[in-house]
Amino acid sequence: MEHDISKRTLSFSIRIVNLCKFLRENGGTGYDLSKQLIRSGTSIGANIEEAQNAESTADFIHKMSISLKEARETNYWLKILIVTEKILEPRLQPLLNESNELIAIIYSIVKNTKANQNTKLSK
Repeated sequence: MEHDISKRTLSFSIRIVNLCKFLRENGGTGYDLSKQLIRSGTSIGANIEEAQNAESTADFIHKMSISLKEARETNYWLKILIVTEKILEPRLQPLLNESNELIAIIYSIVKNTKANQNTKLSK
């Protein structure tokens, strides 16, 4: 499962970078928001990559939780862009949909890892 999420977040990061390039070239509010979006949008996958080499289960959960927080932040910036840059909505909606799916997947990984950790501790 983690391998799939790594590929998905890499693809998502590339799409975010390309969107931010476009926003920066066109100025306006999108330019300012792109600074936040590129940080959070690329951090999702970076933290998942770090989690793959976690030193412990607790470290894995911590890094995946950071990735989840970054995914939620990215979702927020995408929503703001959709509302303020209506012309871009067709381009942004698929990214918003993907960010929603990534949030659900990462949340599930964190939740299941915590549950498995608690099961091992109680044995």
